[in-house]
Amino acid sequence: MIAFRRKHPCHPHHDAAYNGGPVRLEGAYKEILETGRNRLVMCAALFGIAFVALSVRLVDVTVFSLPREPQLDRAEHSPALPLERADILDRNGVLLATSLATASLYADPKEVRDPQAAARQLVTVLPELKQAEIVDKLQSERRFVWLQRGLTPREEYEVNRLGIPGFYFQREDRRVYPHGVLTAHVVGFTNVDNHGMAGVERHFDEQLSKSRAPLVLSLDLRLQHVLRDELVAGMREYHAQGAGGVVLDVNTGEVLALTSLPDFDANKAGEASEDARFNRMTLGVYEMGSIFKVFTAAMALEAGTSKLTSSYDASHPIHISRFTISDYHAKNRWLTVPEIFMYSSNIGAAKMALDAGGAAQERFLQRLGLLAPAKLEINELGAPEFPRDWRPINTMTIAFGHGVSIEPIQVAIGTAAIVDGGILRDPTLLKRRAGEGASGVRVVSERTSDEMRRLMRLVVT
Repeated sequence: MIAFRRKHPCHPHHDAAYNGGPVRLEGAYKEILETGRNRLVMCAALFGIAFVALSVRLVDVTVFSLPREPQLDRAEHSPALPLERADILDRNGVLLATSLATASLYADPKEVRDPQAAARQLVTVLPELKQAEIVDKLQSERRFVWLQRGLTPREEYEVNRLGIPGFYFQREDRRVYPHGVLTAHVVGFTNVDNHGMAGVERHFDEQLSKSRAPLVLSLDLRLQHVLRDELVAGMREYHAQGAGGVVLDVNTGEVLALTSLPDFDANKAGEASEDARFNRMTLGVYEMGSIFKVFTAAMALEAGTSKLTSSYDASHPIHISRFTISDYHAKNRWLTVPEIFMYSSNIGAAKMALDAGGAAQERFLQRLGLLAPAKLEINELGAPEFPRDWRPINTMTIAFGHGVSIEPIQVAIGTAAIVDGGILRDPTLLKRRAGEGASGVRVVSERTSDEMRRLMRLVVT
């Protein structure tokens, strides 16, 4: 408050009337002073609020927040980046698939001053990129565009040296397969966003993305090496276009090795041909030929229509309709069941199947699971092909492996049931604990299983 003592030179007595008391300043002067004071108070309050906000943000950034790319926060359509995937191991703990940290290059086109010059500079260090495509991306109206995913440390360094405004790096995980081609068809591969595209990577995609625990497969990498080497040698010797093989534990149903040739490097799956990526063991369906005589003999022995002492006339080919069934190495005489199996007689197998009947043959193959896709933890599974109407000609040709097309893995599964005491077990690509076996269903008796093992040993000896 401001006070003045008023004195009047012409009226000394009038001055005494005020008695020296303070006089308040009214009007425009008072309004100006009050406004100034209010503004000072308001500014002080705003400065205080700003100071508190900055302090809180500083604590949040330095203590509580994780580091992240600020440009991704400003991006209008930033992608959902994958988390680290769990490792995949073989049954002995050997690493089959893992994730490594890598850098991916993206840009905010709004911050790139000269798209033409920036694209021209970028292709000098990343020559696989197309300059025209980069220019189109950098001239877009978006705030976020990917330029290149999965850079190597050297590539990241070279791009960083360019110092182009608006270019940024995002930390990501890159899937790596240390053994390349060796387990490509089983393990599979992921795409650039780390989503499974084939094999167990695809089948267990959600589990691998959410769980940190490694996925342990039933594969034994040592057996996988041996199997692949043998198949490669066989392809060379016979000039084959493809090959496949499987090693199956008949007691547990575990797949110990599985190979399909030609194969591909899982680290460069995008460069592989469709033929190389095709899994012949699980996705391909084929007429399996004389190996089907295992199932024909087991069916006949189990049904009781044939015994090991039974014999059939194989002295002449079978003529039915416009077809002729003959033996490749004909003995031209009566053959016992062991001889039919040992010499792989088509004529004898056809007559054994006719004795059992087409209906019994169809039921037996269904019981073995040969007329439905295999049950395996992989998405690349083929659908068997078989006749809709099971006529006598079908019964005879199916007896020696023609007229029905199945996945090769199914042959292993069915044969395992025949030799393992007659118990059909679901196969698995996952390691089972010691003493743990797949629960199964009986498809043949122990007696039939024993007889079949003796017949199969006879073929070898």
